[in-house]
Amino acid sequence: MSALRKLAGQTAIYGLSSIVARFLNFLLVPLYTSQFVFEPAEYGVVTALYSWTALLNVILTFGMETAYFRFAAKDHVRDNPDQGSVLYSTATWGLFFPALAFMVLGTVFSAQIAEGLHFGAYASSVLMLALIIGIDAITAVPMARLRQQGRPWKYAFINLLSVGVNIALSLFFLLYCMKRYNMGASDALIDAVYDPSLGVGYVFAINLASTAVKLLVLLPSWPAFRGFNRELLRALLAFGAPLMVAGLAGMVNETADRVILKYLLPKDVADSELGIYGACYKLAVLITLFIQAFRMGAEPFFFNHAKEKNSRETFARIMNVFVAVCMSAFLVVMLFLDLFKWFIPNPAYHEGLRVVPILMLANVFLGIYYNQSVWYKLTDRPRVGSTISLIGAAITIVLLFALIPSLGYMGAAWATLICYASMAAISYVWGQKHYPIPYNVTRVLLYMAGAVVLWWGCEQVPLEGVATYGVRALVLVLFMVMVWRRERTTLRPLPA
Repeated sequence: MSALRKLAGQTAIYGLSSIVARFLNFLLVPLYTSQFVFEPAEYGVVTALYSWTALLNVILTFGMETAYFRFAAKDHVRDNPDQGSVLYSTATWGLFFPALAFMVLGTVFSAQIAEGLHFGAYASSVLMLALIIGIDAITAVPMARLRQQGRPWKYAFINLLSVGVNIALSLFFLLYCMKRYNMGASDALIDAVYDPSLGVGYVFAINLASTAVKLLVLLPSWPAFRGFNRELLRALLAFGAPLMVAGLAGMVNETADRVILKYLLPKDVADSELGIYGACYKLAVLITLFIQAFRMGAEPFFFNHAKEKNSRETFARIMNVFVAVCMSAFLVVMLFLDLFKWFIPNPAYHEGLRVVPILMLANVFLGIYYNQSVWYKLTDRPRVGSTISLIGAAITIVLLFALIPSLGYMGAAWATLICYASMAAISYVWGQKHYPIPYNVTRVLLYMAGAVVLWWGCEQVPLEGVATYGVRALVLVLFMVMVWRRERTTLRPLPA
């Protein structure tokens, strides 16, 4: 029990630190989108450039984190500290040199890259983004080593320290300096440290500073180069290559809409439309955070309970509860969107709120897909995940090019929903052939359809003021009570 308790405790720390860090960064959105900071077109620059980050991170890390975990678990490495040091040195330096080359090229050719991306006026931001991506890749293995060594508190401290620096600098430079300067209320401190010509570049400069802090904290544990082993590096890269391909496909599904949107819309509105879409995309965060927390706890649970007599029935019941919670979150946001929309304080962004229900449903389907992934993991078919992700990426790209020219960012939202719904459907049909789990598909679809119909119905009721919120709160409570009455038995163990 002590080992399981230790695992559960470490999982909670890793999970909470990651979720808290993501949520704290999410809380910067009201600052970015306030009326005296960034207009939609300016925030569109931030959205577009950052959409490249996830894709390039997957390429530069090359699946090395997972490869490091796999090789560190081998007996001859686990039982020999010298072998462990060689592995750590090889993996770290194996990412360092490509990342360094990437940063050098990004610095030298930042102007040309900015022009190629149609952001010619933001060459300094592109330069800083290249440095951010490179440093993230360089620190990937040292951060993975903390997890491999079972040091969750240091891992959490470094993550939260980096986020804390980001938030502190954002509050100072954007909320205090930029906002006051734009309102015509400058002072001696602002005149001394604030450069208005940098504009959205402050977002990247602040992120670069917070990323550099992470690197500085990790430097004392940096490996010596003398342990570098070329043969081992080739083995690590061979192991990581398929993971990189799968990760890249997944990132295409997740970020391609914001990468491509700018280039399929008229130039005079592209940045503004992208900024509106990127800001409203953030309102799906409640479901996203829940899915992230679920993934961190679910995978070890599935593996630990796979051999129990009623494990498949348990997995099916978990799916019911998962969808019920997701659709409850959907109703919380959608029934009270008139309140949640002020999370984005500038009304210029609010025309994009119509994408929120579509993107929230898309994330529910993504969560269903993650939930179903148990079947190919337990049957040792990891390539299935890669295949489905690649199919999803193809669907995403085709639909983005087909829908965005006529529907704008609504086309991007619909492409995301169709992609994730297709991936969930493919995984379900494929999984039932190799590892059948008795999912209650009817109940799952009823929960989803029921929540959508309840929200749509409330939109049609001509009420105003307090009465509107009273009726909507009642609808939310009724849905949750109904779900609880259906699923309360899930908390009870199945008969042996």
